[in-house]
Amino acid sequence: MRKTLVTGGAGFLGSHLCDRLVARGDDVLCVDNFFTGDKRNIAHLMSHSLFELQRHDVTFPLYVEVERIFNLACPASPVHYQHDPVQTTKTSVHGAINMLGLAKRTRARILQASTSEVYGDPEVHPQREEYWGRVNPIGIRSCYDEGKRCAETLFFDYYRQHALQIKVMRIFNTYGPRMHPNDGRVVSNFIVQALRGEDITIYGDGQQTRSFCYVDDLIEGMLRLMDTPADITGPINIGNPGEFTMLALAENVLRLTSSASKLVFKPLPQDDPRQRQPDITQAKRVLDWEPKVALEDGLRETIAYFRQRIAT
Repeated sequence: MRKTLVTGGAGFLGSHLCDRLVARGDDVLCVDNFFTGDKRNIAHLMSHSLFELQRHDVTFPLYVEVERIFNLACPASPVHYQHDPVQTTKTSVHGAINMLGLAKRTRARILQASTSEVYGDPEVHPQREEYWGRVNPIGIRSCYDEGKRCAETLFFDYYRQHALQIKVMRIFNTYGPRMHPNDGRVVSNFIVQALRGEDITIYGDGQQTRSFCYVDDLIEGMLRLMDTPADITGPINIGNPGEFTMLALAENVLRLTSSASKLVFKPLPQDDPRQRQPDITQAKRVLDWEPKVALEDGLRETIAYFRQRIAT
């Protein structure tokens, strides 16, 4: 029985990770300050003997005994991370420092949930891990982009200076049940607007592209990376290389929800990337991982979740 800490464990990705860890027999400590996390995401785990919840903000030190740490704590949608940009940067940077300090003391293996946002608005397509990115350091998205980039720096400095066992994964757009209905990300936005019969908001001309990975595939990749030998540190891209325009996604959502919503176009937000697609060559080679769930199948599951949540 391995004692495993999941920061941000009541969030979208964190709660699915907790499910998988408990199912395989880990003794899971879920830590969350509930800024974007939701107790409903983990309510079904509360009575499980292998699950424990602690309200805590990772910008403060945490004193527990653990063997593995999954550091997922940070708001991940523009609406939420731009709400308090200073706190977002603190969560990424101070949170990384505190969790790395905990890993150093306990000699725990630690995984950082980084992001494709470290590539910014990329000039290289698809994005490989060797690409350093094109990020605006003073824009409205910088609190998240640069916070995650600094967290990666800290992870590799602790690896070189203190011989910590680190794993860094760069997460590309992920969707699925338990997404926050008002998080401002495109999949949840389109689905919620369609189910409510509201206009579907498309920013720009709708030709910008994203690659959407279903949450079950993402969590499988995360677990495989954590279980690799100590000399494999990453960073490794985890995402679905299938690329879709915003217009194509909107049309899929309208069809699957049988919605009569209309498409409306608004100006593109500042620093919104035009293209985003992962090169997953490393993930295939090192982790023997690639996504299995097709976009339409994943959208059906996500729509069913939001349909029930809106109804209640």
